[in-house]
Amino acid sequence: MAFAKNSRYAKTPTVEVKLADGRTVTAVKLRRPPLTEGDEVTVQVGDRLDLLAHRHLGDPTAHWRIADANAEVDGAELCREIGRVIVVPKS
Repeated sequence: MAFAKNSRYAKTPTVEVKLADGRTVTAVKLRRPPLTEGDEVTVQVGDRLDLLAHRHLGDPTAHWRIADANAEVDGAELCREIGRVIVVPKS
């Protein structure tokens, strides 16, 4: 199983899991997001996680770092509420 080098799963170990039907599959081990400090940013009209990642981190594919910093499983939730204050990790 290969992930892009900037993926949140790039350095996450995998495990072999045997399913009830006898098949064996490779799965990513549970990943605990690290505690992250950063800058508070208020969500504006038109904000998307990839745009925020590009603006603040210089990499739109680093959107997962913002989701992790806010302990949000579905990163899209972070930008749904205009005026919400979220944390953007330092680059």
